[in-house]
Amino acid sequence: MIQVRKLVKVYPGPVAALQGIDIGVPTGMYGLVGPNGAGKTTFMRILAGLLEPTSGEVTVGGVDVVKDPMAVRKQLGYLPQDFGFYPNLTGEKMLDFLLRMKGVEAPGGRKKLVAELLDRVNLTFAAKRKLKGFSGGMRQRLGIAQAIAGDPRLVIVDEPTAGLDPEERQRFYRILAELAVGRTVLLSTHIVEDVAVLCPRFAVISRGRLVAETTPTDARNELAGRLYEGEGTDEELAPVRSRYPVTQSILVEGRNRIRIHVGRGEPPPGFAPVEPTLEDAYMMIVTSGNGTGAGPAGPFDRRDEAVGAAVPGSSDSEGRAGS
Repeated sequence: MIQVRKLVKVYPGPVAALQGIDIGVPTGMYGLVGPNGAGKTTFMRILAGLLEPTSGEVTVGGVDVVKDPMAVRKQLGYLPQDFGFYPNLTGEKMLDFLLRMKGVEAPGGRKKLVAELLDRVNLTFAAKRKLKGFSGGMRQRLGIAQAIAGDPRLVIVDEPTAGLDPEERQRFYRILAELAVGRTVLLSTHIVEDVAVLCPRFAVISRGRLVAETTPTDARNELAGRLYEGEGTDEELAPVRSRYPVTQSILVEGRNRIRIHVGRGEPPPGFAPVEPTLEDAYMMIVTSGNGTGAGPAGPFDRRDEAVGAAVPGSSDSEGRAGS
């Protein structure tokens, strides 16, 4: 569905937000994960035809995004990270306004389509409620309703679960999973749980580069037998931190607990083996991709060494670049 070749985006400064991305995204749910400022939003905006790349090629369903952005937009639904709504409009009036702005029509009329879309995202009960009374999850569901209007073949969602409470997040997961049947849903997030729940395959972008493409199962399996957990004070754990890559560091009942990757040899005293999570694997991928750790190899075989037109020393975040 999506083919990206040698994609580069350099902002004034210069800041290289994307440095030679090569990736293919099939039909179904696909995750794009990385730290804040990794280049994910820049990537999404280029796919949506909202931003021109510095160089490279992007096609959606065989259509070149740069040469024919309008043709791409006809098959695209987009839920950006920040979606503005008019707080004094009701849910149905806001959705009707958005459909008119998008030029979406329906055989039975727009009013019927609005009702169908609200029902699909479980918002019929809030059709007459003003948006200022909507929860974060309800606002995201309304955003998805406008994104899927017109039955697009590609739906892009950018950080859709940020700020949602656990119940709303689970509800939103089910909606996204249903949307991925028969179409491509590209999910951009820095929340690893989103990928673990939804995506059979995902890519990791860090500092504007593609550092891995794998599956959640393969990513976890790559760390099997090499992950250990222990606890102690900051002073007690300092030598461990300096010697081993740390994948997680949390407080449990006021005690520091860390999970470490032991590539060879024995773990430090007091550390016990644990089952790896996707968050452990993600941290190993990112630190290895940034050149700050000896991360695992194997399924993480899409590390992109080509930097295209990247500017030396330009590993600043996309946030500094204004995107």
